[in-house]
Amino acid sequence: MSESKNLRQAALDYHEFPKPGKLEVRATKPLANGRDLARAYSPGVAEACIEIKEDPSTAARYTSRGNLVGVVSNGSAVLGLGNIGALASKPVMEGKAVLFKKFAGIDCFDIEVDETDPEKLADIVCALGPTFGAINLEDIKAPDCFTVERICRERMNIPVFHDDQHGTAIVVGAAVTNALHVAGKSFENIKIVSTGGGAAGIACLNMLLKLGVKRENVWLCDIHGLVYEGREVDMNPSKSAFAQKSEMRTLNEVIPQADLFLGLSGPGVLTSEMVSQMKDAPIVFALANPTPEILPDLVREVAPDAIIATGRSDFPNQVNNVLCFPFIFRGALDVGATTINDEMQLACIDGIAELARATTSAEAAAAYQGEQLTFGADYLIPKPFDPRLVGVVSSAVAKAAMETGVATRPIEDLEAYRQKLDGSVFKSALLMRPVFQAARAAPRRIVFAEGEDERVLRCAQAVLEETTERPILIGRPEVMESRIERAGLTIRLGKDVNLVNPENDPRYRDYWGTYHDLMSRRGATPDIARAIMRTNTTAIGAVMVQRQEADSLICGTFGEFRWHLNYLQQILGRDGINPVGALSMMILEDGPLFIADTQVHLHPDPEQIANIAIGAARHVRRFGIEPKIAFCSQSQFGNQGEGTGGRLRAAIRLLDSQGHDFCYEGEMNIDTALDPNLRARVLPANRMEGAANVLVFAHADAASGVRNILKMKGEGLEVGPILMGMGNKAHIVSPSITARGLLNMSAIAGTPVDHYG
Repeated sequence: MSESKNLRQAALDYHEFPKPGKLEVRATKPLANGRDLARAYSPGVAEACIEIKEDPSTAARYTSRGNLVGVVSNGSAVLGLGNIGALASKPVMEGKAVLFKKFAGIDCFDIEVDETDPEKLADIVCALGPTFGAINLEDIKAPDCFTVERICRERMNIPVFHDDQHGTAIVVGAAVTNALHVAGKSFENIKIVSTGGGAAGIACLNMLLKLGVKRENVWLCDIHGLVYEGREVDMNPSKSAFAQKSEMRTLNEVIPQADLFLGLSGPGVLTSEMVSQMKDAPIVFALANPTPEILPDLVREVAPDAIIATGRSDFPNQVNNVLCFPFIFRGALDVGATTINDEMQLACIDGIAELARATTSAEAAAAYQGEQLTFGADYLIPKPFDPRLVGVVSSAVAKAAMETGVATRPIEDLEAYRQKLDGSVFKSALLMRPVFQAARAAPRRIVFAEGEDERVLRCAQAVLEETTERPILIGRPEVMESRIERAGLTIRLGKDVNLVNPENDPRYRDYWGTYHDLMSRRGATPDIARAIMRTNTTAIGAVMVQRQEADSLICGTFGEFRWHLNYLQQILGRDGINPVGALSMMILEDGPLFIADTQVHLHPDPEQIANIAIGAARHVRRFGIEPKIAFCSQSQFGNQGEGTGGRLRAAIRLLDSQGHDFCYEGEMNIDTALDPNLRARVLPANRMEGAANVLVFAHADAASGVRNILKMKGEGLEVGPILMGMGNKAHIVSPSITARGLLNMSAIAGTPVDHYG
């Protein structure tokens, strides 16, 4: 089978399996019994209806309308396919709805309407107003799309946005903004030559005018040539607005000395010879899909300094509307905007452009491995999977809506709103907030053992941007410099971060001497000490903490947990400091669940289990959560004498004798711990209310297994493991940790010990 047939079949299989289509409807409330039914439908539903009848604005409180967008099309101008009709356009509209949900958490219904008359289509869309909080018009041919949008905007009091026009214009606006930044040019002075007089092309030109381009510097061509004053063939008011008073008639005549070519037309429209006649550092946006007006390689043959964008994902600078529409709608919906105005669109442009100029996120780098994501000619706009887009762009749009008076539900605290948006993407953000706040109160010196790891470098960049701490990195400077440049980071070694070079550091003699003093009675000779301080970055970091040159060590991005733990115990395990267990916070869809001990003790005895519980309670409170600890076993409240139940019961008796201010119960099965109704049936007199949020096991295999199942099958995000009992002097992460995970651990390590004991 040919490659094209393979790709075609793969695409069809994607749409068909495991169930047809790309969307489904899910209930957001339980419907498990008669009580739920009475609230969801008759008679309880009447109360919500009455409230909305009395105050229509409450529809956003009692229904999904405030987070619901209608994607509407008649299939008359589907990208790359043309007029394929409403039914055939449905896969595209479903896909659009999926993008809304994926990138901005917005629910969508795709509405394919078999109506070609623009005024009748507009009537249908307007009649759907009570259902939706906003309307996204899609793939409606020009000039019909202008008519439909105008009528809907006039009659509907919700945002109506034709994405083919305005979404494209916004992303083009952001890309051109940054292209001019790279080229050292300005909007006011550039000459633009554009091909394509359709909805997207006209919208892009209008947007560039709003950004400062002079109308007399815009030359618009279409299939008939230059749009000029007096032309009668294939003209409409939108094109006429860009008509030039000129004797020239062809693209070839008007292209000389152009700064920007903007193509939204078809393949092969622009030639290499034409590009050679443009100004130095020409900006070529060949956006036709699937084949651009000119391929990038042909541009670079005659203009190596060209700045190029296309509509394709296999070339740099893909102009993709997904950078815009989810986030502009997110901001508009959240403030109850009645429209999407120019100011909101310009705010969207600014947010997208500024984000590209900032340091690339670790998450985007992971999604686009192998690509150079450093701001410049080949990176003008962010990647769609950059998780910062929703926070940056949506909050900018919401702010513009409030400032221009179109917001019916203004947001009082925009910074808190942005943090909430970030929390919708970074699952750990809200839970980690109290830890970050405590860390900022008293900055600590964090040393990272594996400073050459790109994840560590990205974490260090984030630490510099989000905290007042100055990280310490252990590694070879030349290796780190190379990886910093490749990742597009702005870290300056020796200035922004402190360095320890194992191959050449003036403290080497002091470090191996300290290690030898600590280990001389445990078989370490001076030669062994010297070798370890040249090769073992975990030992180097631990010695730095021991010598009080750092407050806490983070290690473990590669290697086995117990290997690292051995050196921590050798160097730091003194004066009552000893690891009591490893605690992992698993962030699940319905909240956090803590698991212990996943790493330190394979078969903890009752005293160790009790200490694990005490440490877990202390650390859980760091996240602003009151611990409810369940001791988990196959045994349930004494019904088995064998296995781990006996050790857990002994640990509970030990805790009872000591007196503690946190809730604990056991031993019990995991389902009993998480289901209070089941627990009440098994042991009505149990001392725990609600579901447990900490599960403590008497076997590391069980704890680690639960943790990994939650991570791999439950889509749980792990924060940790947190090494308890070390006075916050060291933490050993897992090799699978992300840069965001390292940032979370740096906040945990950065919290002064007196915050949690």
